[in-house]
Amino acid sequence: MLLRREAAMDLHSVDESASRFRGYIEKIAGAIGHPARRRPLQDYCTGLMGPSERKSVEPIAAVTAPDRTSAQHQALLHFVNESNWSDEEVLTKVRETVLPTFEAHGSIEAWIIDDTGFPKQGKHSVGVAPQYCGQLGREGNCQVAVSLSVANHHASLPIAYRLYLPREWASDRKRRRKAGIPPEIRFVTKSQIALEQIKTALAANVARGVVLMDADYGRDGNLRRELRALGLTYVAAIQSTPLVWSPGTGPKPGRRLPKAREEDTDLVSVKEVALALEKSAWKTIRWREGTAEWLSSRFARVRVRPAREAEEWLLIEWPQDANAPIKYWLSNLADDIAFDKLVDIAKLRWRIERDYQELKQELGLGHYEGRGWRGFHHHATLCIAAYGFLISERETIPPSGARSTSQFAQIVLPEGYRPRGSAAAA
Repeated sequence: MLLRREAAMDLHSVDESASRFRGYIEKIAGAIGHPARRRPLQDYCTGLMGPSERKSVEPIAAVTAPDRTSAQHQALLHFVNESNWSDEEVLTKVRETVLPTFEAHGSIEAWIIDDTGFPKQGKHSVGVAPQYCGQLGREGNCQVAVSLSVANHHASLPIAYRLYLPREWASDRKRRRKAGIPPEIRFVTKSQIALEQIKTALAANVARGVVLMDADYGRDGNLRRELRALGLTYVAAIQSTPLVWSPGTGPKPGRRLPKAREEDTDLVSVKEVALALEKSAWKTIRWREGTAEWLSSRFARVRVRPAREAEEWLLIEWPQDANAPIKYWLSNLADDIAFDKLVDIAKLRWRIERDYQELKQELGLGHYEGRGWRGFHHHATLCIAAYGFLISERETIPPSGARSTSQFAQIVLPEGYRPRGSAAAA
């Protein structure tokens, strides 16, 4: 919020940006169906980028229609909770509109799969259950959504987003009916949701990138096998415990890999591999310029063969001041990839953390107060749509890469904004 107050925009810049925003909304509106939904679409996205600390329907209505807040509130409630428009089609249109703006700075380098949690007090919001919540840093009562983002070193954008439905919700007919959960939605794991999102992106011919994932997904050997079968490369974070054939041992390439057993003397944990490496294996590598200085750490890499899998890279991070290695990755990237390039790609996963930070703090991703399936996803889709515009708008305000989304809110919501009234969308 501080950046918003500090930003200084002249009226000419505001007018130009407002015109680009209207053009952006026109493109997105093509995927939203009935023409009557265009105005609520614009108002909702405007409210998400507005000055309110809370980005739920009521404060959005107050910001976008201060003279008729009650009617606006009802119109926006209907639009986000009841209107039968497709989240997938809108996200597709956002992707097609926004990707060219940062692909101009380089091709897509990564597909990032991740999930994010939303703490909740009650038990009635769709999908809420006691489960691990990253925002809390522990298990808590929350909703969790799985997403797929595309990224390069310039920018990133979520292109798929779906609520994870715990077993107790998936099997409860009464709760399903009350929350409006579509009948085709069944219990699947988060990894299965992510794999489905990846297959959809492949079918849509989205430019491919290296699949990046944290240890919650990287430890899933089936997911890694599925990605290899799809012809995709990955850098998958893992814990320190997975077993691999120690370097120079294990079945020869082309032979059937036997099932791993604890008593196999040649199978060791990746931590044991790291601890056994010679001092010369470790190299200090920097990968990204931070706010004050370049980010760097000490890394080693070695070719290993995970149990019953093909040979691939094991990348290890062990900072000089740490007592033990702190991070491990498995990767099927080419065996001749440069060391610093492997580190650079692995560390590109920070983009999804930035996405979630800005979507939550600046655009109210977690502020939805309804309880239904449709409203939960509609709100998230509109947050991503607003975020997509702000990513595009960065290109018009140098320096393009160093500013928070909040800095751009006023370019589409200038002081004195008074939108026309909007009827409830069809």
